Amino acid sequence: MVHLNLGLTALAFVSVCSAIATGGDFNILSFNVAGLPAILNGNEVSGDKATNAGTIGKLFSKYDYDVINMQEDFAFHAYIYATDTHPYRTPTSGTAAIGSGLNTVANFNWFSFSREKWETCSNASGADCLTPKGFTFMRVQVSEGVYVDMYNLHTDAGTEAADEVARSANVQQVANYVDKWSAGNSVIIFGDTNSRYTRALDNIAVFQTQNHLIDPFVQLQRGGVNPTVETLCDNPSRNNNCETVDKVFYRGSKQLALTATYFNYESTKFLQADGSILSDHNPITVNFTWSVAPTRRQSPFYGGPHGTWFNDLDYLPTSPRASVITFRGASRVDSVGVTLTSGATFTHGGTGGTATSLTLNSGEYWTTAKLCQGQKDGWTRIFYIQATTSTGRTLATGTTTVDCVTYAAPKGWGIVGFLGQGGDEVDQLGLLYAPY
Repeated sequence: MVHLNLGLTALAFVSVCSAIATGGDFNILSFNVAGLPAILNGNEVSGDKATNAGTIGKLFSKYDYDVINMQEDFAFHAYIYATDTHPYRTPTSGTAAIGSGLNTVANFNWFSFSREKWETCSNASGADCLTPKGFTFMRVQVSEGVYVDMYNLHTDAGTEAADEVARSANVQQVANYVDKWSAGNSVIIFGDTNSRYTRALDNIAVFQTQNHLIDPFVQLQRGGVNPTVETLCDNPSRNNNCETVDKVFYRGSKQLALTATYFNYESTKFLQADGSILSDHNPITVNFTWSVAPTRRQSPFYGGPHGTWFNDLDYLPTSPRASVITFRGASRVDSVGVTLTSGATFTHGGTGGTATSLTLNSGEYWTTAKLCQGQKDGWTRIFYIQATTSTGRTLATGTTTVDCVTYAAPKGWGIVGFLGQGGDEVDQLGLLYAPY
């Protein structure tokens, strides 16, 4: 797995409850931009591909979708980026035979970006194995303390037996990745799945059954029932009830309610000057509203995107209260832990260093955490943590650096758990808050 530490940089921060948004909305677009070289695939699209790519970039800017996932963004990538004005962009992984063709532009920043190659591919109906197709992952910051894990994918094409096997494996690979790396988090998957509900071997419903994701097309256009009869969309499509292979799936979390409120094929917005299509795929948009749960919030993340993901959110009791704080460390933070009054204990990291604990008194709660980060063996890790309680008592471990931040629970709230990444030490840390 290749992780790039792009984007999000934590700054010194003290949470002020009234200053943090607790709800809002954003939209996404999924678009296969037909960027293969014309000699490999003309996509039955008229006009010059470079000119068409530049037009796509202009339209991205004109309609200003908040997050856009592109597939087949290969040979004409530079023309799209030259005319698009979104402030955050993935660097291209290269043209066909070198890169995946998966890129994202957005109005939001992100971190923990990675590109994952398919473990299974097939050339039965084409040349899927000749380029490292796969999926991308990024943790997008929609607002302060509000994150959504977003995935972009392009599965194996074709309908030969070997294609079906590969595509089903591709979908399952993403589903398993979601279980491991997005546990407890809000998730949106959007891209070119090359799948239809009416082809059972495609296994596309695994996102619904295994990951508990919702398809906005099924939810908003089909009355919540997956299609059982194949329907093909025109291009451009003016019918939102037909099914395309380009799809969106989503879920909220116990910290963030996420709801799809609008679904549309944006085909008529993405046309050449003469009315011809720009791609052989219909672009899809979905609008989402979000709201933070009244009894759960989280801090920003701090540290590096290394180690194994952990998240205590799903395991917190209804009214969590911290009773004991425990840290292990020496030159860096080896582990962090908290025991709740319910008896639940959450510990993350390794067993090195020296353990130190603070037992909270009745009515006392953990209010702020100071974190410092630094570099060890080329990885950004948590070097220091200091907990301060509502009565001013402190507990600390590790060593301070010049790069530190302080996170504070909202007034009347306390720190009750963790989320982040780690292994033998703590590499990345966020804090979970609950009211007292």
